[in-house]
Amino acid sequence: MLTNEVDRYTPIVSRFLDVEDVTHGDGGKGFLLRYRGLLRMDSAEAYDSLAELLRPLNVTPLFRKEHDRHVILLVQGVIQPKPSRLWINGLLFLLTVISVVLAGLIYTLGSVYEGPTAPDLRSLMPYLGKGLGGGLAFAASFLSILLAHEFGHYLAGRYHRTHVTLPYFLPLPLSPFGTMGAFIQLKEPPKNKRVLLDIGIAGPLAGLIVTIPVLILGLSLSEVSALPRTLVAASGMQLEGNSLLYLLTKFVVFGRLLPAPSSYDGLPALVYWARYFFTGQPLPLGGMDVLLHPVAWAGWAGLLITSFNLIPAGQLDGGHLIYVLVGKNASRLLPLILAGLVILGLFWNGWWLWAVLILLLGGLHGEPLDQITPLDMRRRWMAVLGVIIFILVFTPVPLIMVGL
Repeated sequence: MLTNEVDRYTPIVSRFLDVEDVTHGDGGKGFLLRYRGLLRMDSAEAYDSLAELLRPLNVTPLFRKEHDRHVILLVQGVIQPKPSRLWINGLLFLLTVISVVLAGLIYTLGSVYEGPTAPDLRSLMPYLGKGLGGGLAFAASFLSILLAHEFGHYLAGRYHRTHVTLPYFLPLPLSPFGTMGAFIQLKEPPKNKRVLLDIGIAGPLAGLIVTIPVLILGLSLSEVSALPRTLVAASGMQLEGNSLLYLLTKFVVFGRLLPAPSSYDGLPALVYWARYFFTGQPLPLGGMDVLLHPVAWAGWAGLLITSFNLIPAGQLDGGHLIYVLVGKNASRLLPLILAGLVILGLFWNGWWLWAVLILLLGGLHGEPLDQITPLDMRRRWMAVLGVIIFILVFTPVPLIMVGL
């Protein structure tokens, strides 16, 4: 039987590889045959051609590299992606739309409501019309960002003929944004690092292309106002965190860094801003800040969602970027990422939840079938651009809730 396998597959593999040795899988090593040698042609072209020849034989090739030699593993079976249940995608999206509109309504009421501290429906009625308008503006803006992000992934997958699902949206009623975001699922491993990068980077880039104009429009509809000098019990004041890109955008629109404190307390401006950027302290009470219009709130949320997705770990978009850049060495960064999140959790405890999630999933990467084909120079620069975007949109302290 083993001789028959060699006789059957070796003539095919030898078209693409100068075979130096062959190893049998013996049924317990996860492969049928292992070929070692040097490829005769471009690895991406070789993989496509070999996979096509082996598909009718119900065999999938895996390309690996060991030191200065190329390895081709033949494994039994060909992935046959199952059809998606589109009604699930549609139902989740509908529920998310309702949840996001409700989140926008609550956000808008918080800025226009002037009635009793513990309102009932009757006291809210005069404000519901304006609140619903703000809720719709927020929902339309925020969902356009999420749709752009997820369909960036989806269309890149379809371009590369990789089977992917439509987006699964995750409603989260009564939360600040009304959703936990969305995701698509790869129904098969990516063919190589180039495909993995294209699919991984397409989402953040598409989302950011929509986020920036939404944020600029929203800020232009917002007002700069004085913050209270003292905290009032049960006032429920909320301060959104800052990323470098968010600070820059506010500076472009308003001509100043916001929130502007009433005093730097004798500190150099750079020292003050570095401390506030990473800790959210001290609170800029008595200073000036922008009161975000619902559209601006959606734009800021788009930056935050992008930063979460670009965390360089696991199955996140940032995890794909770092994997295609450094390969399996990406796992060595995991302890540093976890340590950083634990420290940041001292100032926003939501990072501790992210640390747990990444600890559970951070060691898993979307390993391509062909791990020989390297990134071309254009894609390498695209991966670096993704890392730069992460630095620009990362928000160390996303939300500060005070006066509760």
